[in-house]
Amino acid sequence: MKLVRHGPKGNERPGIVDAAGNIRDLSGVCDDFTSVFFAHDGLRKLRDVQVSSLPVVGKGTRLGACIAQPGNFIAIGLNYVQHARETNAPIPTDPILFNKAPSCISGPFDPVVLPKNSTKTDWEVELALVIGKEAHCVDEASALDCVAGYCVCNDVSEREFQLERSGQWVKGKMAPTFGPLGPWLVTPDEIGDVQNLRLWLELNGRRIQDSSTSDMIFSVAHLVADTSQYVVLQPGDVITTGTPPGVGLGMKPPQFLKPGDVMRLGVEGLGVQEQRVIRWEER
Repeated sequence: MKLVRHGPKGNERPGIVDAAGNIRDLSGVCDDFTSVFFAHDGLRKLRDVQVSSLPVVGKGTRLGACIAQPGNFIAIGLNYVQHARETNAPIPTDPILFNKAPSCISGPFDPVVLPKNSTKTDWEVELALVIGKEAHCVDEASALDCVAGYCVCNDVSEREFQLERSGQWVKGKMAPTFGPLGPWLVTPDEIGDVQNLRLWLELNGRRIQDSSTSDMIFSVAHLVADTSQYVVLQPGDVITTGTPPGVGLGMKPPQFLKPGDVMRLGVEGLGVQEQRVIRWEER
């Protein structure tokens, strides 16, 4: 299944993509893709729905983030070999975890807002996953059983806030619009090998990230298992799994986002996002 949320910001409704690529409205079937939906076996119940009988959503309708606001939004740093090398960082021997605020989540086609006083905002295409059932101290062999689905994430990052100010990375990771998710939440049965998915990002039409999840240092299963050692993962929580090489920080000289730039990005089987960068004053 490919699940979407459609409608105006703050009033999104649940939907599903049919075999012909049309979005069908699910609001008569479930309230939203919330933690309660996942915790109460919502995905299994949707499999019994006759999708072709549902109302078709109009073309051009805004898409919101593919899940409602999660309780936790966890990110993994430096999880691709070549990305670690381009930033002159040592290859981690243990996953690097940090948080993104759930309030930074936005729709896959919503503008990305440069924070006030930002000078070094960067892009990061990533594979993200949504937790489908509670996971605490799970082992790697059963970790993927806890995953409800996968989606595209742009882990937008302000590098000066992240790396040049005292404290932790989260300062550069939590600004509004710094976590576009979607367009779809795709269930694992439609994915195949999650460790062999192409992911890419284009800036103003030029492809600058182009890699595969096979370059991950720690697999998706390892990340879920490892993260669950430190926190109880709840249904609806999001983990975004790191970015491949090609970020602005790693360029020589470094390159960062400016107003009017357009990012287009995707992960194989999970759809495509596109965001235009706007000034703080335009928000």
